[in-house]
Amino acid sequence: MSQTDIEIIVDDPTAPEEDSPSIVSSGTIEILVCLLLLALAITLGYDNWRTGASWDATGPEPGYFPFYLSVILGGGSLYGLIAALVARRAASGSFVTRAQAGRVMAVFVPTLLFCLVTQFLGLYVASFLLIAAFMRLVGKIALWKSLLTAFLFTAIMFATFDIAFDVIMPKGPLEAAFGH
Repeated sequence: MSQTDIEIIVDDPTAPEEDSPSIVSSGTIEILVCLLLLALAITLGYDNWRTGASWDATGPEPGYFPFYLSVILGGGSLYGLIAALVARRAASGSFVTRAQAGRVMAVFVPTLLFCLVTQFLGLYVASFLLIAAFMRLVGKIALWKSLLTAFLFTAIMFATFDIAFDVIMPKGPLEAAFGH
């Protein structure tokens, strides 16, 4: 029996197209990340130098170890930046295509909105909306199943955190209307 006889191929109808154009190359992302890490290292190094990065009579000052960790981070960032710039001359593959970025944004944007809505409507209402929307729009699940699942999950979450364990969670106007 050959290997091709036992191979199973499953096509994903939601998979991104293979001919989707590239948005950004891997080399560009490597350079950007190294620059961001270098900026973080400089910021941390300066702040820890300001708070004290030397050794005094009683031992290390508060910024001693963090300062040297930021120096190590800066050195690693510079090494990565130089390596990325040297490797950039060679062919660099695509970091993300337009279709892949669309799939990431389909999850990122609702999650970001969830964080914002939580501030105004509370955790439970925001969770209900997020779960129902994901199930309906991304999962293509029937509306009644999406609403029922979101309601049950939110009710279980409320019973677990607010009633059973008495954990303080962000609440909104709906919880206030019910006296919680």
